[in-house]
Amino acid sequence: MKDLLEHLRGHRLISVLAPLFKLLEALFDLFVPLVVADIINVGIGQGDSGYILSCCGILVALALVGLGCSVVAQYFAAKASVHCASGLRRTLFAHIQSLGFSEVDVIGGSTLITRMTSDINQVQNGLNMFLRLFMRSPFIVFGAAIMAFSLNRTVSVIFFLTIPVLFVIVFGLMAVTAPLYRRVQTGLDAVMGATRENLSGVRVVRAFAREREEQARFAGFHDTLTRLQLFVGRISALMNPLTYVAVNLAIIAILSLGARQVDGGLLLSGDVIALVNYMSQILIELVKLAQTVVLISRSLASLGRITTVLHTPVGMTYPAATAPAVSEAAVAFDQVHLTYAGAGGESLSGVSFTALPGQTVGVIGGTGSGKTSLVHLIPRFYDATEGAVTILGRPAADWAQADLRQAVGIVLQKAQLFAGTIRSNLLWGDKTAGDAALWEALEAAQAAEFVRAKPLGLDEPVEQGGRNLSGGQRQRLTIARALVRKPSILILDDSASALDFATDAALRKSLRALPWHPTVFIVSQRTSSLRHADRILVLDDGRLVGQGTHAQLLETCPVYREIHESQFEKGGAAG
Repeated sequence: MKDLLEHLRGHRLISVLAPLFKLLEALFDLFVPLVVADIINVGIGQGDSGYILSCCGILVALALVGLGCSVVAQYFAAKASVHCASGLRRTLFAHIQSLGFSEVDVIGGSTLITRMTSDINQVQNGLNMFLRLFMRSPFIVFGAAIMAFSLNRTVSVIFFLTIPVLFVIVFGLMAVTAPLYRRVQTGLDAVMGATRENLSGVRVVRAFAREREEQARFAGFHDTLTRLQLFVGRISALMNPLTYVAVNLAIIAILSLGARQVDGGLLLSGDVIALVNYMSQILIELVKLAQTVVLISRSLASLGRITTVLHTPVGMTYPAATAPAVSEAAVAFDQVHLTYAGAGGESLSGVSFTALPGQTVGVIGGTGSGKTSLVHLIPRFYDATEGAVTILGRPAADWAQADLRQAVGIVLQKAQLFAGTIRSNLLWGDKTAGDAALWEALEAAQAAEFVRAKPLGLDEPVEQGGRNLSGGQRQRLTIARALVRKPSILILDDSASALDFATDAALRKSLRALPWHPTVFIVSQRTSSLRHADRILVLDDGRLVGQGTHAQLLETCPVYREIHESQFEKGGAAG
């Protein structure tokens, strides 16, 4: 709740004006039964048509003024809730951007999407209803009871007995449904996660003819969510019938007791109508309050989930300035261990090596051997669990974030492009780069030829994820994007897997010829891509089992030799 109030601080005036105008509308509504009572008691009782018309004019005026107050209140409530939700969404997005890979892995991408969209919309709707009705409804309820007391103290006892019963019903059901709505949102996370996974992997699902299995898996999440929503919906649905029963019994009691009061000359017939109208107003407002309570229950559950993310501490901290260099090594690992959050075992164990400036370092190993884990420690996507990682002579933790991102360029396994143009994607590397720098990077990445063939060249549109480009084109553009920055350390995490051997060889040759001579890490499954590297690191089950040149490893490292021989005939040359 504190996070929500912080975003309302800038909109205090309209947040106060919204319920204030609603209270004014409610005040005018409370006068309506009194005017109706006067029409019956005076106008109809005495046959005074002029009085009846004047009272009707008052009713019209009350309606128009009330309508005006209602419109103003709803405008302010909508404006306050939209601005508050907008600020909350921006804060949440900024906090998510500050989280490390470890925190995002633990929370889950689909959960973050749900909280950025569905949960914040729930909070916005709940806040809107709260500002409009949560003060108006109690005001009408207690105001109607007070007006009834002013008309007849005896009959008003029914109001003071009915109101506590109604509040027990409303808030009792709220206490029951609030935790259930939190479970509903959790179930929605599961559905969102299954949907997102299937959409991102639709080609794999179809390639292995797993449509039915995935439909069954989705149906499981969907059915669980449906059952939970039906269950909490049935409980919430009790609100209206229970309140209607209580209020209608109270109206019967009012009519019965009021009739005896009229017979005894203690109450006028118009006053009985006014009392019934007040009880009807209470009924209507409690129905609205019940709906508001249900919506607020859901929004509070969503707010709790948002707050959980907002209060997730950022695992990594960066100094304001980068510390001075303490060595000349480009990258150095000293007995580095890495265990992911929630993992059962280590992904890296006791890894030690040194890469000098300008060297090309190859990283190879079987699937799950820890290649990606190793190179993700260099740009500090993760912190080592044990040991020390040194980047350009400085401990990784002593780098300012902006300086580290400038010094280290990485091309991830999955080529990720963003909707826009080729130019806009390349400018992610350096937003100040001119066309000459962009073409230079494209030439080095072996992408210039196909970009020139595009009708619009650098301004050729790119769809989300680069769907309108082939896999090899996407990979070359992501490599060019990293080269635009001219980093001191360049990491290619299996980012040339879609390239043919000739293009791969040309790419490696151009990387060796880069004028700023970066230290290049190449993660690959192919020994042919690494045979000319100055140093090759061989990983097996998270351990560094060999390092050296291609020729040295063929002689001394059985794991490397096995990988090489599985790709080329024993004794054959690697092309």
